[in-house]
This record gives sequence, C-alpha cells and structure tokens, in this order.
Amino acid sequence: MHYAVAGSAALIIAVMLAINGELTAECGEQAATLIIHLAGLAAVTLAALCKRENPFKAARGVPFGLLLGGVINYFTTYFNTLAVGRISVTAILALSLLGQAATSLVIDCLGLFGMEKRRLGAPELASLALTALGIALLLSGSRGGAAFIPVAVSVLSGVTCVCTRQVTARLSERTSLLTGTWYSYFTGSAVAVAALGLSLPAGGAALLGGALAVPAWKYLGGVLGAAAVYLQSVCVKRMSSFAMTLCMFTGQVFGGAAIDAVFYGEFSARTLAGGALALGGLLLGSLPARRRGG
Repeated sequence: MHYAVAGSAALIIAVMLAINGELTAECGEQAATLIIHLAGLAAVTLAALCKRENPFKAARGVPFGLLLGGVINYFTTYFNTLAVGRISVTAILALSLLGQAATSLVIDCLGLFGMEKRRLGAPELASLALTALGIALLLSGSRGGAAFIPVAVSVLSGVTCVCTRQVTARLSERTSLLTGTWYSYFTGSAVAVAALGLSLPAGGAALLGGALAVPAWKYLGGVLGAAAVYLQSVCVKRMSSFAMTLCMFTGQVFGGAAIDAVFYGEFSARTLAGGALALGGLLLGSLPARRRGG
C-alpha cells in the first residue's frame, strides 16, 4: 500500500514540474514561485478547515526553527523554476535525486537533524559515483545538454529538498502531518512574497499582472506539490529509507522520461540506460543499511 502511495507522490512531482514549467514560461521565475506557494497554501488551508485543524494552535510550544522548513522549501521551488524549460524534466528530477542522495549521505555521516551517525564507507562512495555516472549518461541525451546553471540549481534543489523533508518530518512528529505540510507552504509563501517585492522595480509587477491571464490549470502545480509533500510525510514513517528512495527515484525519473517523450517528443535509449545505471547505484548504496536491518 505505502509503495503505491510513494510511487504516486513521485509521479505527482514529475507532473508538477511540467505544469510549473508552463507557468514559469508565462510569468517568470519569481512570480511563478509565489503563485506555486500560494496555490499549495490554499489547498492545505482548505484541508485543515475540513478537518477542523488549527495549525497555529497545533504548533504552540514547538521550537521556532521547526516552523521554518518552508523557507528552505522556497529555494527548492525557485531552483526548479530556474531549471525547467532549460533542460528536460527527466534531467531535473535525476539531478535533484543526485543532490538528495549526496545530502543524505552527509546527514548520515555527520548525524545531522538528530539522525543516527553512521560511518561513510566504500559502498556509499561507490554508490554515489555510479549514480552520478548514470545521470551523466542520462544528461548527455537530454534537451539543454549539460548547461551549467540549470544543472547546478537542479542538484541544489535536491539538497534543499532533503533539508526541508527533515525539518517538516520533525515538525509533523510534534504536531500532525497536515500542520507540518501547512507550515512548509506558509513560511515559503512569506519568503516568496518578500522575494517578489524585491524584484518589483525590475518588472516584477508586470510579470505578476500577466500571471492573472494564465489558464487556470497552470496554477495546479502548487496544489500537486502540497499533495506530494503530504504523501511523502505519510510514507516516511512507514517505509524504510531504502524502499522510499527506490520508489521516489523510479517514479520521478521514469515518470519524467514518459512526460518528455509524450509532450516534448524526447526519448532515447540513453535515458533508459542512464536511469537504470543510476538506479543500480542507489541499490548498491542501500546494501550496508540492509545488512544492518535498516
């Protein structure tokens, strides 16, 4: 059951990126990032009202730092808007997952976010190298090639994604899954408003005005993002890290490949080969944890 939920979350993220790319093309990165956050916040607020849950009341007594996961999440969304349209959806998702894998290894090695400290060994390093090789092969056949900025921000989006997930998970443990998701979009929206305000002299007002003429379906990326955050939070406590990583990787990368093939006419054997090689790297990295029973 939870494998299906995690796989669904991964596919939702792939579709979300494609929709957000359409929105970004219409109104620019800053305005799109704000709209994505506001749409997600509206969806989670509606869910909280239906469940009669008050996020402010639920978070009383919680350390202030745990409420700021959305600040990090803002950068995840913004980095994605910088990359989408410049390289393929498959490449963005794969590079993000490379960033997630590397960040997870660092967190385990240093024992960050209250995680158990684990020694970084040869299998983990070999896993990261094999995953990177697979993604390099995948990039070689993708739209946009290996343009530095979209590649770099895609990797960074994986770094911020893991940090957001850790903070949101800890907040959800102290409150609820819905409250954790709500704060992820509430504080992210606040940062997005401030960022757009700073860009107003550079034409941000015109971009935001143009966003009002965008077809309604292009606003759905934020709603899908909120759904994906919630579904991932459901699975984090009920699946091993190994299973979660594999489900997310398989759903996102191969779902992204399907989107690229259907909507952009981009598909090649390199995509499958690169995805399979990167998946093999993740499997290799999971072996030490499986031997420990993790």
